[in-house]
Amino acid sequence: MLENSVWKQYNEENNFRQMLARFCKMDIEILIADDKTLYGILKSKLTKKELKLFAMDSAQLDATQLKSELSLDDEELEKAKFKLYKKLKQDKVRLSFRESALTYD
Repeated sequence: MLENSVWKQYNEENNFRQMLARFCKMDIEILIADDKTLYGILKSKLTKKELKLFAMDSAQLDATQLKSELSLDDEELEKAKFKLYKKLKQDKVRLSFRESALTYD
């Protein structure tokens, strides 16, 4: 699953669910159960650059790699990380990852 995703480019394991729960400060059990749906919502909530930064940072790549891949300097990288993780903690974003946010017709 998610073989051709940005996540899999930088992470061997499909552990975005655990990382998302950690950074959103949520219990993993309340996240949307389907990985494909959850990843789709994650993609819709983040810009391409933010998603790439999330995947790369979660893979624990060093700052030099992050800066070169994203074309950022030290200050811009810190600002981008701050903005990304702040966005993941916002209620309007976090609540969209919950299973109860899905509507089944």
